[in-house]
Amino acid sequence: MIKKVLYISLLAGTALTTTLALNGGSGVSEVSAKEAESDFDPLKLFADVIAIVQRDYVEKVGTGKLVEGAIRGMLNTLDPHSAFLTPDYYKELQVETTGEFGGLGIEITVKDGLLVVVTPIEGSPAAAAGIQSGDAIIKIEDKFTKNLSLVDAVRQMRGPKGSPIRISIMRKGIADLIDVVIVRDVIKVKSVKSRMLNDGIGYVRVSQFQEHTGEELEAAISKFRKDQKNKDVAGLILDLRNNPGGLLTQAIKVADLFLEEGVIVYTDGRVEDQKKKFFAHSRGTEPDYPIVVLVNEGSASASEIVAGALKDHGRAIVIGTRTFGKGSVQTVLPLYNGGALRLTTALYYTKSGRSIQATGVDPDIEVKDAVVPLAAQEENVNLPEIRESDLPGAIKNPSGRVPKKELKKEEPKKIEKLPSVTEPKNIETMPIEELIGSDPPLKKAVEVLKNFDLFKKLPKVAVS
Repeated sequence: MIKKVLYISLLAGTALTTTLALNGGSGVSEVSAKEAESDFDPLKLFADVIAIVQRDYVEKVGTGKLVEGAIRGMLNTLDPHSAFLTPDYYKELQVETTGEFGGLGIEITVKDGLLVVVTPIEGSPAAAAGIQSGDAIIKIEDKFTKNLSLVDAVRQMRGPKGSPIRISIMRKGIADLIDVVIVRDVIKVKSVKSRMLNDGIGYVRVSQFQEHTGEELEAAISKFRKDQKNKDVAGLILDLRNNPGGLLTQAIKVADLFLEEGVIVYTDGRVEDQKKKFFAHSRGTEPDYPIVVLVNEGSASASEIVAGALKDHGRAIVIGTRTFGKGSVQTVLPLYNGGALRLTTALYYTKSGRSIQATGVDPDIEVKDAVVPLAAQEENVNLPEIRESDLPGAIKNPSGRVPKKELKKEEPKKIEKLPSVTEPKNIETMPIEELIGSDPPLKKAVEVLKNFDLFKKLPKVAVS
């Protein structure tokens, strides 16, 4: 009796999914009888396993719990970015893109069953506590995180504003686990920070692509002109380092601001409505002043689209280190229970037809970031790196490209304790000489802008 009920439920679910796909998308053909019969064989196995578990497992387990677990496992086998979103988490995800949400302020991923920090969000409690890219979160409140899903990890780390949470991290070069207590806060991410540097050079730091990033960037450039008594800037530095991405629409708007025509980015997937092209327009385009884009291994997704577009169009020189390499498109598909599927449905391609998936955007001039930007500067600790290609199950580059070799890095020395954390630097108020002098890529960017015509003619170089 159990088997019959399960078979009927599975068939009903399959029929419902097919109906939704036909009503909501295009390019979906009818499944032949032979294919349907072949696809049904694994479903029989799935139903048998559920029936056996419900009959023989030491404790009674509800069908809903088993099916939800199966869905999670199924999506985890696809790629690092496809996931099942519970109703609560789906609501939180919708809040994040508005620029204000509760939590610690870190972007995380999973590598070898461990939770790994991609980047701390600028100005967040996690950044202030000294959390760094590459840190592995081993424990959350003394509970091991091995094989914990991203959804569950986010749920555990979020909580009421002002409530403390203790996490234990593993950092390359440090023998013991490091316990860090972080006080949760409402994360208010300021998307754009800016200031004028010497010699009429404008500096803009974009930390994340949110609902109003394009407008904020335009406002920053307008202020530069006002500061220059309505004259255009001599050059612009667009800093996308440790920018984890965000809204595709805003990335396109930012790139369009500097491009007159042509393809900014296009997507290609199996379903016809995933094949899209996004173009630049001449209206509102900024004058053709020199631009440098700063990137590093923490620059991902939308920030890679901007860097790749400006590079492919010859509009900017890219300085820094190879970017993260997230060149895939995730579509969020709502479910009847209030949750959703986040499913990888396409890949991004730049104007030249090059996919950034797993390879990222290579800089024209390679310059490493300063060591430990938020921690004690006297400690010689190199930040460990993690990129898309390091993640288990990551989709390979469709063109078969492999990441280029980078500058050889020194082995970090072992230290016995976490370096004391200093106040994060405020790029809008700190002295210009200190800002540029403590930041090798930024220093190189200023040098390039002062000699832009010369550098545009040079081949790619590496600067140690």
